[in-house]
Amino acid sequence: MVEAILSKTKGDRWIWLIVILLSILSLLAVYSSTGTLAYKKGVGTEQYLFKHLVMIVGGLALMYFSHLLDYRYYAGISKVLMIVTVPLLLYTLIFGNNVNEASRWVTIPLINQTFQTSDLAKLALITFLARTLTKKQEQIKDVKKSFLPIMGSVSAVFILIALANLSTAMMLFGVSILLLIIGRISIKQIGIVCMAGLVLLTLVVFFGPRSATYKSRIDVYMHPEKADPDKSFQANQAKIAIATGGIFGKGPGNSTQRNFLPHPYSDFIYALIIEEYGMVGGFLVVFIYLVLLYRCILIVTASPKAFGALLAAGLSFSLTIQAFANMAVAVGLGPVTGVPLPLVSMGGTSILFTSVAFGIILSVSRDIEEKKLAKDAKVIIGEIPAMA
Repeated sequence: MVEAILSKTKGDRWIWLIVILLSILSLLAVYSSTGTLAYKKGVGTEQYLFKHLVMIVGGLALMYFSHLLDYRYYAGISKVLMIVTVPLLLYTLIFGNNVNEASRWVTIPLINQTFQTSDLAKLALITFLARTLTKKQEQIKDVKKSFLPIMGSVSAVFILIALANLSTAMMLFGVSILLLIIGRISIKQIGIVCMAGLVLLTLVVFFGPRSATYKSRIDVYMHPEKADPDKSFQANQAKIAIATGGIFGKGPGNSTQRNFLPHPYSDFIYALIIEEYGMVGGFLVVFIYLVLLYRCILIVTASPKAFGALLAAGLSFSLTIQAFANMAVAVGLGPVTGVPLPLVSMGGTSILFTSVAFGIILSVSRDIEEKKLAKDAKVIIGEIPAMA
């Protein structure tokens, strides 16, 4: 059965293994961390576990079908995604569901399921930038034909996300800069993009609708000894969870801080993992994401086409930067944000979009493998007459 499954899955086997490991860890952590939430809602913990399992299975299915599609098709899909994304982000800001003073979610009619539009925006912008940078390589220094369209798309998506979700916008902006560097945009033009991003960031932080929240989080992080206990509550509880976890942890399901952490199943799931599995478990998670980054870099360097390399680079950087940002916040190395741990945190559509990103990376890897096999086959066929 295992051989039959492996025969139908293509691409980097290590990435498939990483996805399976993270999915198993996610099920264990979510089941352990949702006890208090289930109690408050008056339902069984199994209900949240089942819902999360459905999302993981759905994500694996999307990942499988995404990796079967030739990655070159995503160039055309990216145009449609960008056309949909910008109006959708604007709609979310005006009419989206407001949670904690932030409009990040919209409700899908009929199924009554919410999704965070920034997840779609990340996928759209990265694929669009990869396509544009590839298509404009011959005119890459042309300001009017290349630089302005690229800068316009990055700035538009950044500002629309930043007004409600600054941390996600900053990470996506950083990934965009990395893609511009890989795509041979001049240092001068990249400097202009960075300056524009800094101006937009300043405007959002000081004059945006959530400026008070952003300034408060930064102040709490910089001066925790002077902070209001209510505002530093999440960070303090996460530190307690990590401190009491020790080297080997309290064991699966034995967390106590899950009863105090506001979001132990999403934003602070890494703190819960360390509490239950100790520093050993925490370092293992870090190692898994480092291996993921390493395998993705191998795919980027092996890709014969610029679009495939840029696509794999952008998506892999996005996933790993998000992962390390989440873990950094959990251990107190950054101000509190609402960034989930990819494929581990409990989530709805965020798991689905993350799975599609993995599927696209695997599609690039599958293309590399198929070309290598075809090349090897030609070499073998060419050697037969010589041996005769």
